Amino acid sequence: MGNGRPWQKSEIRLLRSSYPNLPTKKLARLLGRSESAVYGQAGLLSLKKSATYLASPEACRLRRGDNVGARTRFRPGHSPANKGLRRPGWAPGRMAQTQFKAGRKPQTWKPIGSTRLSKDGYLQRKVSDTGYPPRDWVGVHILTWQEAHGPVPPGHIVAFKDRKKDDTTLENLELLSRRELMQRNTIHNYPPELADVIRVNGALRRKIRRIHEEQTDGPKKPPVRNARSTQGREKADGGRPRQGDQ
Repeated sequence: MGNGRPWQKSEIRLLRSSYPNLPTKKLARLLGRSESAVYGQAGLLSLKKSATYLASPEACRLRRGDNVGARTRFRPGHSPANKGLRRPGWAPGRMAQTQFKAGRKPQTWKPIGSTRLSKDGYLQRKVSDTGYPPRDWVGVHILTWQEAHGPVPPGHIVAFKDRKKDDTTLENLELLSRRELMQRNTIHNYPPELADVIRVNGALRRKIRRIHEEQTDGPKKPPVRNARSTQGREKADGGRPRQGDQ
């Protein structure tokens, strides 16, 4: 069927001439393509089924105005085949005993007012019980700031003056815009020696991640373009690889 196979001019001509009056399923067989591919290409060419075809029995679900499908619909008062076979609360074996009961809380549930330490090291307090953690759990430092100064304005964050997340006292908190936070955390604010360590650490992490991906998914193949360009250079040099390719 050739998924992704380019359309030839002869196929386009056949599609233009036959699509308006021929069932798409038959046309797909003639073209050796899937029905979805034929529908997609017809849409790109703005082709439509003719009025004569839409009025014919072959149009099937495409017909409009003559109550298509009424023959196969359930009639009013129809009795389902499984009527009386299902009983509320009934389950085979011990299924009913092992089902979660209404109102049951999971083992990880905690009441409002509980605190926890997030993955990023922030102390959080549960303020609601909607079941959606990003809404239920709020940073204690944010709650402390809001209690003293009101809601945090859009585009701003509550930061720690000494950068220590475990100190959530009001004296250690400050309100920063996103721009100010970026300027505060930029690597250029650090001493050159520390900045170099941060860069080397980042390169080492990327190298470790690359090795892990290769061990998990296998080595990545070079792009076809690079492989062809290398072969072309080798032919130009008489089959000898260049120094940079060794």
